[in-house]
Amino acid sequence: MPTYSIVIHGGAVTMDPSKMTPDLEAAIREGLQQALQAGWEVLHGGGSALDAVEAAVRSLENNEHFNAGRGSSLNKQGEVEMDASIMDGRTLRAGAVNSARYVKNPITLARTVMEKCKHVFLASEGAVEFALQHGLEMEAVHYFETEKARKEWLEIMQEEEKEPQEQDTVGAVALDQDGNLAVATSTGGIEGQLKGRVGDSPIVGGGSYAANEACAVSCTGDGEIIMRGALAHEVYALVKYKGLSATEACREAVKLRDEDLKGDKGFIAIDKDGNVAIETNTNIMRCAYRIGEEEPFVAVWREELDKLA
Repeated sequence: MPTYSIVIHGGAVTMDPSKMTPDLEAAIREGLQQALQAGWEVLHGGGSALDAVEAAVRSLENNEHFNAGRGSSLNKQGEVEMDASIMDGRTLRAGAVNSARYVKNPITLARTVMEKCKHVFLASEGAVEFALQHGLEMEAVHYFETEKARKEWLEIMQEEEKEPQEQDTVGAVALDQDGNLAVATSTGGIEGQLKGRVGDSPIVGGGSYAANEACAVSCTGDGEIIMRGALAHEVYALVKYKGLSATEACREAVKLRDEDLKGDKGFIAIDKDGNVAIETNTNIMRCAYRIGEEEPFVAVWREELDKLA
């Protein structure tokens, strides 16, 4: 029986290292540890991979230091629009939402869509109405808007040509004690994005994919690039059809047609045997993993991952 495992990420990004203050780094590490623990406890207790990835991502959505749920970016109108998806590797069932507002935990809404809706993907007002119909926890606008996000939004509005510093996401992949895989991915989008913009995170095969016969994958980075490459499915296909390891597949996906798909890319993955993979082309990859009862691993900088190679 494969060893149960969980990997999480809080976003891959290329940024000036000086912007990562010691206090911010400490807060991010603590948030990663808390989310990892939330998911690991589910697996350790014999729970499902689906429950584990939802628990881990909910923890990250509740933490203002990550761009999902509370702490989401603001669109051009200064509004929060959140995306999320979840997928069951055992059945290939999936649920996704886009431009969801007011919903405290978009990942739970995505799972509710998967389990209680005849559709896979709901957007905007329809997603919010569905959340209300099923009694999901809601919050007022000010709950989601952090001082950091508002400051970045103002800078972008004042300088139209200014590019956002971060395009990050949160995600989790897990393998449970029954050998089932699952993935969950959630994001607050890009600061200053056009209203209604859809990133890769809610796209099945774009930013997330899970299938028991191969692996579970969650992507982070430049959403437009990841969508164009269908990179989560690319990792799955490389594992299933080419026989690559999860690590080898993620490395191939990072380099896929790099001249055409140039941008930030990060991946976390787990294969059917519980082997974990973390790959990125950025200098920051907020991530953590734990395999069975081994000691947990938490990283913020790519150089920390390089030491694992």
